[in-house]
Amino acid sequence: MSKKDWFASWFDTKYYHTLYRSRDDEEAKNFITRLVAKLNLPEKSYVLDLACGKGRHSRTLEKLGMTVLGADLSKESIKSAKKKESKTLKFLVHDMREVIQGESFDCIFNLFTSFGYFENNEENEKVLKGISEMLRPNGLFVFDYLNLDRAIDKLVPEEQKEIDGIEFNIQRTFDGKFIRKSIEVKDQGVNFQFEEKVRGFQFNELKEMMLRDGLKPITIFGNFDLETYDEKHSERMIIICKKAV
Repeated sequence: MSKKDWFASWFDTKYYHTLYRSRDDEEAKNFITRLVAKLNLPEKSYVLDLACGKGRHSRTLEKLGMTVLGADLSKESIKSAKKKESKTLKFLVHDMREVIQGESFDCIFNLFTSFGYFENNEENEKVLKGISEMLRPNGLFVFDYLNLDRAIDKLVPEEQKEIDGIEFNIQRTFDGKFIRKSIEVKDQGVNFQFEEKVRGFQFNELKEMMLRDGLKPITIFGNFDLETYDEKHSERMIIICKKAV
């Protein structure tokens, strides 16, 4: 792993977890419940929540009757998630570019724009190929990503927040390839600088990648209410794929 990988350091800082503390768990739970109702998964399915963070989606999946493995690169996130492990809910530190050896799944979830981190797009394709390899025959892949046209149109160039006495100055840009977020943190008079970036994919580009990597898109939704996808106006691209035969 390169020292330049922004996600390897940012996701393990206290500032990342402070900035995103207020994410809506109720919205996430409702989204997952609606989504699972559409999937018709086998009873007691074994599923992977890939890039699971602290496990908010994983816990909902378990409550819906599944056996869940949550995987994330962030040691701090997994340390927190493990506090709520059970017989049917486990977590591990894992790089999504690698296959989890000895495991296969009825469904793999990659949610909340947890993809497109890598400078070299071959690494994004490596993620998709690994997902296909880990799926059982007729297995499903659920991919939730920002919708590029809408994200650019609604991009907020600059934002300031103060949380627990910590100041965040956030600047957002799109450089034609990546949506970038520059995050300046001021904590007790000391400044820190972090970056987030995700690659800007159009649906057709993702579809070509998925087909090339052994995943066949079968359905696409445009938001967390699972309404019809519109390229210009939808908030999300929620793509359901089946493992290609």
